[in-house]
Amino acid sequence: MSRPIVGIIGNMSLLNDSYPVHAGGTMNSAAVAQVAGCMPLLIPTDPRFVGVEELLEACHGFLLTGGRPNVHPSEYGEEETEAHGAFDRCRDAITLPLVRACVDRGQPFLGICRGFQEVNVAMGGTLHPEIRDLPGRMNHRMPPEGTIEEKFALRHRVRFSEGGVFSRLFGAAEVMTNTLHGQGIKDAGRRIVIDGRADDGTPEALFVEGAPGFTLSVQWHPEWNAASDPVSRPLFEAFGAAVRVWAGRRSPRVRLRSA
Repeated sequence: MSRPIVGIIGNMSLLNDSYPVHAGGTMNSAAVAQVAGCMPLLIPTDPRFVGVEELLEACHGFLLTGGRPNVHPSEYGEEETEAHGAFDRCRDAITLPLVRACVDRGQPFLGICRGFQEVNVAMGGTLHPEIRDLPGRMNHRMPPEGTIEEKFALRHRVRFSEGGVFSRLFGAAEVMTNTLHGQGIKDAGRRIVIDGRADDGTPEALFVEGAPGFTLSVQWHPEWNAASDPVSRPLFEAFGAAVRVWAGRRSPRVRLRSA
Protein backbone atom coordinates (compact mmCIF):
# COMPACT_ATOMS: atom_id res chain seq x y z
CA MET A 1 0.00 0.00 0.00
CA SER A 2 1.47 3.37 -1.01
CA ARG A 3 2.34 5.94 1.62
CA PRO A 4 0.39 9.21 1.80
CA ILE A 5 2.25 12.19 0.38
CA VAL A 6 3.51 15.10 2.47
CA GLY A 7 4.49 18.15 0.47
CA ILE A 8 7.63 19.71 1.95
CA ILE A 9 7.77 23.44 1.37
CA GLY A 10 11.04 24.21 -0.39
CA ASN A 11 13.17 27.32 -0.03
CA MET A 12 14.80 29.26 -2.82
CA SER A 13 18.57 29.47 -2.42
CA LEU A 14 21.76 29.80 -4.45
CA LEU A 15 24.02 26.80 -4.96
CA ASN A 16 27.68 27.86 -5.03
CA ASP A 17 26.43 31.46 -4.71
CA SER A 18 25.22 31.48 -8.32
CA TYR A 19 22.89 28.62 -9.29
CA PRO A 20 19.25 29.08 -8.17
CA VAL A 21 17.70 25.99 -6.56
CA HIS A 22 14.70 24.99 -4.51
CA ALA A 23 16.02 23.12 -1.49
CA GLY A 24 14.81 21.28 1.57
CA GLY A 25 16.79 19.95 4.51
CA THR A 26 17.42 16.21 4.48
CA MET A 27 16.30 16.06 8.12
CA ASN A 28 12.82 17.22 7.04
CA SER A 29 12.53 14.34 4.58
CA ALA A 30 13.87 11.90 7.18
CA ALA A 31 11.31 13.00 9.77
CA VAL A 32 8.44 12.69 7.30
CA ALA A 33 9.54 9.31 5.95
CA GLN A 34 10.90 7.62 9.05
CA VAL A 35 8.72 9.03 11.82
CA ALA A 36 5.51 10.30 10.21
CA GLY A 37 5.51 7.27 7.87
CA CYS A 38 4.68 9.33 4.78
CA MET A 39 6.36 9.94 1.42
CA PRO A 40 8.21 13.29 1.35
CA LEU A 41 7.79 15.36 -1.80
CA LEU A 42 9.78 18.59 -2.14
CA ILE A 43 7.70 21.47 -3.51
CA PRO A 44 9.25 24.22 -5.65
CA THR A 45 7.41 26.95 -3.78
CA ASP A 46 6.87 29.48 -6.54
CA PRO A 47 3.54 30.46 -8.17
CA ARG A 48 5.21 30.32 -11.60
CA PHE A 49 5.55 26.56 -11.21
CA VAL A 50 2.81 25.35 -8.86
CA GLY A 51 -0.64 26.47 -7.79
CA VAL A 52 -2.34 26.13 -4.42
CA GLU A 53 -5.29 24.17 -5.77
CA GLU A 54 -3.15 21.59 -7.52
CA LEU A 55 -0.95 21.20 -4.44
CA LEU A 56 -4.02 20.52 -2.33
CA GLU A 57 -4.97 17.73 -4.73
CA ALA A 58 -1.47 16.31 -5.23
CA CYS A 59 -0.53 16.10 -1.53
CA HIS A 60 -2.29 14.73 1.54
CA GLY A 61 -0.52 17.00 4.03
CA PHE A 62 2.16 19.68 4.19
CA LEU A 63 5.30 20.37 6.18
CA LEU A 64 5.83 24.13 6.43
CA THR A 65 9.58 24.17 6.95
CA GLY A 66 11.93 26.68 8.47
CA GLY A 67 13.94 28.95 6.20
CA ARG A 68 16.36 31.85 6.34
CA PRO A 69 14.12 34.34 4.44
CA ASN A 70 11.33 35.90 6.49
CA VAL A 71 7.68 36.53 5.68
CA HIS A 72 7.50 39.96 4.06
CA PRO A 73 6.05 42.53 6.51
CA SER A 74 3.61 43.83 3.89
CA GLU A 75 1.75 40.54 4.41
CA TYR A 76 0.80 41.80 7.87
CA GLY A 77 0.47 45.50 7.12
CA GLU A 78 3.91 46.81 8.07
CA GLU A 79 6.74 48.54 6.23
CA GLU A 80 9.93 46.71 5.29
CA THR A 81 12.98 47.61 7.38
CA GLU A 82 16.57 46.39 7.51
CA ALA A 83 15.71 44.43 10.65
CA HIS A 84 13.28 42.24 8.68
CA GLY A 85 16.16 40.61 6.82
CA ALA A 86 15.89 38.64 3.57
CA PHE A 87 12.59 37.61 1.95
CA ASP A 88 11.13 34.96 -0.33
CA ARG A 89 8.04 36.55 -1.87
CA CYS A 90 7.37 33.51 -4.05
CA ARG A 91 7.12 31.30 -0.97
CA ASP A 92 4.80 33.87 0.66
CA ALA A 93 2.57 33.72 -2.42
CA ILE A 94 2.11 29.96 -2.05
CA THR A 95 2.22 29.21 1.67
CA LEU A 96 -0.09 31.89 3.03
CA PRO A 97 -3.11 30.96 0.86
CA LEU A 98 -2.16 27.28 1.26
CA VAL A 99 -2.44 27.54 5.05
CA ARG A 100 -5.85 29.21 4.83
CA ALA A 101 -7.10 26.58 2.39
CA CYS A 102 -5.87 23.74 4.60
CA VAL A 103 -7.56 25.26 7.64
CA ASP A 104 -10.86 25.51 5.75
CA ARG A 105 -10.62 21.99 4.28
CA GLY A 106 -9.26 20.24 7.34
CA GLN A 107 -6.17 19.17 5.42
CA PRO A 108 -3.27 18.59 7.84
CA PHE A 109 -0.10 20.65 8.07
CA LEU A 110 2.76 20.93 10.54
CA GLY A 111 4.43 24.33 10.84
CA ILE A 112 8.09 24.66 11.85
CA CYS A 113 9.92 27.93 12.67
CA ARG A 114 9.19 30.12 9.61
CA GLY A 115 6.24 27.81 8.98
CA PHE A 116 4.97 28.57 12.50
CA GLN A 117 5.19 32.28 11.69
CA GLU A 118 3.49 31.75 8.32
CA VAL A 119 0.49 30.14 10.01
CA ASN A 120 0.11 33.17 12.27
CA VAL A 121 0.43 35.65 9.40
CA ALA A 122 -1.93 33.64 7.19
CA MET A 123 -4.56 33.98 9.91
CA GLY A 124 -4.08 37.74 10.25
CA GLY A 125 -1.32 37.91 12.88
CA THR A 126 1.85 40.00 13.01
CA LEU A 127 5.54 39.39 13.75
CA HIS A 128 8.40 41.06 15.62
CA PRO A 129 11.36 41.41 13.23
CA GLU A 130 13.98 40.82 15.96
CA ILE A 131 12.76 39.48 19.29
CA ARG A 132 16.19 39.59 20.96
CA ASP A 133 15.87 43.41 20.90
CA LEU A 134 12.70 43.31 23.02
CA PRO A 135 13.04 43.96 26.78
CA GLY A 136 13.38 40.75 28.77
CA ARG A 137 13.76 38.46 25.75
CA MET A 138 16.62 36.05 25.21
CA ASN A 139 18.52 35.58 21.96
CA HIS A 140 16.70 32.76 20.16
CA ARG A 141 18.94 32.83 17.10
CA MET A 142 21.09 29.91 15.97
CA PRO A 143 24.59 30.06 17.49
CA PRO A 144 26.96 31.41 14.79
CA GLU A 145 29.71 28.95 15.69
CA GLY A 146 29.94 25.25 16.45
CA THR A 147 28.99 21.92 14.93
CA ILE A 148 25.50 21.21 13.65
CA GLU A 149 24.91 19.18 16.81
CA GLU A 150 25.80 22.22 18.90
CA LYS A 151 23.60 24.53 16.82
CA PHE A 152 20.58 22.24 17.20
CA ALA A 153 21.21 21.47 20.88
CA LEU A 154 18.38 21.92 23.40
CA ARG A 155 18.59 25.47 24.76
CA HIS A 156 15.41 26.50 26.57
CA ARG A 157 12.17 25.30 28.10
CA VAL A 158 8.73 25.58 26.56
CA ARG A 159 5.79 25.55 28.99
CA PHE A 160 2.38 24.45 27.71
CA SER A 161 -1.15 25.33 28.74
CA GLU A 162 -2.42 23.02 31.46
CA GLY A 163 -4.47 20.27 29.84
CA GLY A 164 -3.88 21.77 26.39
CA VAL A 165 -3.26 20.05 23.07
CA PHE A 166 0.53 20.00 23.37
CA SER A 167 0.72 18.94 27.02
CA ARG A 168 -1.58 16.02 26.21
CA LEU A 169 0.48 15.09 23.15
CA PHE A 170 3.80 15.13 25.00
CA GLY A 171 2.47 13.95 28.35
CA ALA A 172 4.33 16.84 29.99
CA ALA A 173 3.65 20.42 31.07
CA GLU A 174 7.06 21.56 29.79
CA VAL A 175 9.80 20.31 27.46
CA MET A 176 13.28 21.36 26.38
CA THR A 177 13.73 22.52 22.78
CA ASN A 178 16.31 23.94 20.42
CA THR A 179 15.96 27.49 19.12
CA LEU A 180 17.14 28.93 15.79
CA HIS A 181 14.96 31.93 14.97
CA GLY A 182 15.19 35.71 14.95
CA GLN A 183 11.57 36.72 14.41
CA GLY A 184 8.62 35.85 16.60
CA ILE A 185 4.89 36.35 16.97
CA LYS A 186 3.80 39.83 18.06
CA ASP A 187 0.01 39.65 17.71
CA ALA A 188 -1.74 36.32 17.37
CA GLY A 189 -3.95 35.96 14.31
CA ARG A 190 -7.64 35.11 14.25
CA ARG A 191 -8.30 31.74 15.88
CA ILE A 192 -4.60 31.29 16.67
CA VAL A 193 -4.21 29.73 20.12
CA ILE A 194 -0.77 30.17 21.67
CA ASP A 195 -0.47 26.92 23.60
CA GLY A 196 3.20 27.09 24.61
CA ARG A 197 5.75 29.77 25.51
CA ALA A 198 9.43 30.01 26.34
CA ASP A 199 10.40 31.30 29.78
CA ASP A 200 10.84 34.81 28.33
CA GLY A 201 7.24 34.79 27.03
CA THR A 202 8.05 34.12 23.38
CA PRO A 203 5.25 32.08 21.70
CA GLU A 204 6.55 28.62 20.81
CA ALA A 205 3.53 26.39 20.08
CA LEU A 206 0.18 27.10 18.45
CA PHE A 207 -2.87 25.61 16.79
CA VAL A 208 -5.85 27.03 14.90
CA GLU A 209 -8.95 27.00 17.07
CA GLY A 210 -11.91 25.20 15.55
CA ALA A 211 -9.97 23.91 12.54
CA PRO A 212 -11.26 20.48 11.46
CA GLY A 213 -7.75 19.16 10.76
CA PHE A 214 -4.23 19.00 12.23
CA THR A 215 -2.74 22.52 12.55
CA LEU A 216 -0.07 22.12 15.25
CA SER A 217 2.92 24.39 14.68
CA VAL A 218 6.08 25.05 16.68
CA GLN A 219 8.73 27.74 16.71
CA TRP A 220 11.58 25.29 17.32
CA HIS A 221 13.01 22.65 14.94
CA PRO A 222 11.60 19.19 15.78
CA GLU A 223 12.92 17.69 12.54
CA TRP A 224 16.37 17.51 14.17
CA ASN A 225 16.91 14.03 15.60
CA ALA A 226 13.18 13.38 15.12
CA ALA A 227 13.36 9.59 15.30
CA SER A 228 14.83 9.50 18.79
CA ASP A 229 13.94 12.83 20.41
CA PRO A 230 11.10 12.32 22.95
CA VAL A 231 9.45 15.60 21.91
CA SER A 232 9.95 15.42 18.15
CA ARG A 233 8.85 11.85 17.71
CA PRO A 234 5.29 12.13 19.09
CA LEU A 235 4.77 15.37 17.15
CA PHE A 236 5.68 13.79 13.81
CA GLU A 237 3.83 10.58 14.67
CA ALA A 238 0.66 12.56 15.38
CA PHE A 239 1.12 14.51 12.15
CA GLY A 240 1.60 11.30 10.17
CA ALA A 241 -1.54 9.79 11.71
CA ALA A 242 -3.55 12.87 10.69
CA VAL A 243 -2.19 12.69 7.14
CA ARG A 244 -3.18 9.03 6.88
CA VAL A 245 -6.70 9.85 8.04
CA TRP A 246 -6.97 12.54 5.36
CA ALA A 247 -5.57 10.22 2.70
CA GLY A 248 -8.05 7.51 3.72
CA ARG A 249 -10.97 9.86 3.29
CA ARG A 250 -9.82 10.74 -0.23
CA SER A 251 -9.03 7.18 -1.32
CA PRO A 252 -11.79 5.43 -3.28
CA ARG A 253 -13.13 2.30 -1.65
CA VAL A 254 -12.29 -0.89 -3.50
CA ARG A 255 -15.30 -3.11 -4.02
CA LEU A 256 -14.55 -6.81 -4.19
CA ARG A 257 -16.75 -8.93 -6.40
CA SER A 258 -17.97 -12.15 -4.90
CA ALA A 259 -17.05 -15.29 -6.82
